[in-house]
Amino acid sequence: MAELLATLGDLERDSFVPLLSKLIGESKHVQNNPPELVPEEDRVVKHVLDVLLPFSTTTGGGPLLLNHVTYTPGRGNLIVEYPGTVPGKILSFVGCHMDVVTANPNDWDFDPFSLSIDGDKLRGRGTTDCLGHVALVAELMKKLGQTKPNLKSSVVAVFIANEENSSITGIGVDALVKDGLLNKLKNGPLYWIDTADKQPCVGTGGMIPWKLQVTGKLFHSGLAHKAINALELGMDALKEIQSRFYRDFPPHPQEQVYGFATPSTMKPTQWSYPGGGINQIPGECTISGDVRLTPFYNVKDVMKKLQEYVDDINKNIQKLESRGPVSKYVLPDENIRGSLTLTFNEALSGVACDLNSKGFHVLCKATEEVVGYVKPYSITGSLPLIRELQEEGFDVQTSGYGLMATYHAANEYCLFTDMSQGYRVFARIISQLED
Repeated sequence: MAELLATLGDLERDSFVPLLSKLIGESKHVQNNPPELVPEEDRVVKHVLDVLLPFSTTTGGGPLLLNHVTYTPGRGNLIVEYPGTVPGKILSFVGCHMDVVTANPNDWDFDPFSLSIDGDKLRGRGTTDCLGHVALVAELMKKLGQTKPNLKSSVVAVFIANEENSSITGIGVDALVKDGLLNKLKNGPLYWIDTADKQPCVGTGGMIPWKLQVTGKLFHSGLAHKAINALELGMDALKEIQSRFYRDFPPHPQEQVYGFATPSTMKPTQWSYPGGGINQIPGECTISGDVRLTPFYNVKDVMKKLQEYVDDINKNIQKLESRGPVSKYVLPDENIRGSLTLTFNEALSGVACDLNSKGFHVLCKATEEVVGYVKPYSITGSLPLIRELQEEGFDVQTSGYGLMATYHAANEYCLFTDMSQGYRVFARIISQLED
């Protein structure tokens, strides 16, 4: 173990920072917000290949096996393998994605699209999420290719396209899985490297985006008895829906075990109506929001329940608690009833990592040795893709070495010392899995 750790050494700043600088220099071209901004991940692949090709079988310079897999022109993935000696013994670092969220330079104190260095801080869009990790894992694979340690395990890195947006599919890890290109990774732990703060992230939330359209009857506010106030109906209906949700999906005992900061939540985040005078009672409005669901509940069950709540409220709208003698949701004389329509956008499932797997124990031990302590955490933020991997039979564990405080934020940065610790954690994971 000591020999392998000595061989792999530490993250070399003089090699890592120039590579990261090239990647952040591409960040403007890998922003993912279609249709306006469609990333060209091959711009990042090119720089990673420049670093790895000299140590690959492609050039004859080393043992690395490189597979550049593209489903859409300019938007490739890269699979890199350092072969071990024992067939079927494997570990992988996956999830380092080559696209980034958008950045508006007007909101930043420095240029988001070029790397700037402020002591330990490496600043720019993608430093934390996730080009910093692309550079980090590329440096690890380069070191394996350079030093050629005799390993029983194969070590595989998968750099992926299209993580930050799910409106277009069949480009990134979903396509690699479908084509069976990651099948052999099921034989060992798969470390998804796209979280933050150097600790194992053992649980994430599912997300269900919902929209509630409320229909009442527009009328003059001085004749309130002839209106059905869509704003009041929306408020009263939403309160009833939320009450039922929290009754049916209360805090789950496993949330304590996984250290979730919050239980599942269902709440409004946006409210709109067509506009009108202050003396008009609105006849329609739309409330949108999301459900964040801990992974111990099923997303489809929740969607079904929410629809049942709305159907029941519609059927019994006259019984809905209202706000005063003329806040009524039925006008019997005119045969008009207020109504609700619920729709959903694409939902994601959360994930609970296997706390009994060897992959998890190895990650914890390596983290404790390098960082000084281990404190796994869970959040109801959502990571796309990994639940599907888990359901396909992969032992998914997640970690990351950027900063949660700068994730998707303006003035994003990471710390070189954190990335160096990440490198040392990876080296220890490889060496522990040799034993």
